[in-house]
Amino acid sequence: MDDAIRQKIQSLLDSHRTMRIATLRPDGWPQVTTVGYANEGFAIYFLCGPDSQKAANIARDDRVSLAIDDDPAEVMEITGLSMAARARVVTEAAEAEKAIGLLMARYPEQKAIGLPMPKASEVRLFRLAPTVISLLDYSKGFGHTDLVTC
Repeated sequence: MDDAIRQKIQSLLDSHRTMRIATLRPDGWPQVTTVGYANEGFAIYFLCGPDSQKAANIARDDRVSLAIDDDPAEVMEITGLSMAARARVVTEAAEAEKAIGLLMARYPEQKAIGLPMPKASEVRLFRLAPTVISLLDYSKGFGHTDLVTC
């Protein structure tokens, strides 16, 4: 992967905290929801309820797609990324603690209002490992994308 593209992907991941994630429902239709996330490099962490449809969908099929982007006023300023990834449940206690710490650091407002840190036993934590990343940058031309296989 080209260093400039790697840096752009990393910058996008680091500068946002919400993404849209698509999982596959039992009937085969995709289900898209918005979730908060944190990342360490290209590894992306998010959490959801252990009995949520997202958790059930991923338990059946670990393939997910996600999108991270801005909403600029000018069309030709659109940048973002989409990603195909594999979702893995975080089961190791040390990684779960790290992931929750990363998520809470991404949302410092929650601590300021006294919202308690979630316990790993009360949520389902996932780590996403990218397989394909599409980097979108309209400043290089309408719909311009750089496709990266991981």
